[in-house]
Amino acid sequence: MSKMSDFKDREKEILDFWDKNQTFQKSIDKDAPQGDYLFYDGPPFATGTPHYGHLVASIMKDVVPRFWTMQGYRVERKWGWDVHGLPIENIVEKDLGFKSKKDIEKYGIDKFNENCRSRVLEYADIWKGVIHQLGRWVDMENDYKTMDLSYMETIWWVFKELWDKGLIYEDYRSMHICPRCETTLSQSEVAEGYKDIKDLSLIAKFELLDEPGTYVLAWTTTPWTLIGNVALAVGKDIDYVKIETDGSKYILAKELLKIIEGEPKILAEFKGKTLVGKKYQPLFDYYT
Repeated sequence: MSKMSDFKDREKEILDFWDKNQTFQKSIDKDAPQGDYLFYDGPPFATGTPHYGHLVASIMKDVVPRFWTMQGYRVERKWGWDVHGLPIENIVEKDLGFKSKKDIEKYGIDKFNENCRSRVLEYADIWKGVIHQLGRWVDMENDYKTMDLSYMETIWWVFKELWDKGLIYEDYRSMHICPRCETTLSQSEVAEGYKDIKDLSLIAKFELLDEPGTYVLAWTTTPWTLIGNVALAVGKDIDYVKIETDGSKYILAKELLKIIEGEPKILAEFKGKTLVGKKYQPLFDYYT
């Protein structure tokens, strides 16, 4: 090849030659004395145009099926799309100016889903052009999308089979919930870090089993975790007080008496170590 060759024109010539002669399809249709080679390709999210990370991974994924094809195997390569979930929903929410789940419900779930579907198809068309120009051999005309009815029906069928075989069970767990979209958070999202913000908080009361009518007060900014509460923490050297107000008795740190309205009656003062080992009534009865 001449050093002065126009690589862009050369690229187009090769791609046109492959398309005209159906080279990729012929590599699948040819005799395969070694049988079939199964190649699983993790489907990308259809939430934007491909970036360099996608392209590098795509080149690597193209090399493997080509190698096994040359070894005498038939390697079918069907493209797939991962389209369900928050990635595409967040994009559509931003376009529509939505701030919460309630905005979606007011707009209409069917209309919102159709917006998501249209955006998926838009990105899929962009990907087809890029992957083709990359020179990757993969079937994008008979692709599958996780939003296809046949795909979803298969997933539900598999789930039922697992349920019927006793391989899936129902249980309760404490989960981190996003207050904006009201969905569970992934571990990576939880670990992204904290920042100082003004937020709502809650003070819960836990009734002592050996002192009915006496409650230990606990403060939290994550009230959803109370569903799975099984213990309270106290500072063994912190000063606590038992007070009486509005006909009930409460235990809290002496330093926090100022949060109590009025002038509560102090019944006792003691160190936190006095509370260690005491049992209280769980807030939810499935832990009793």
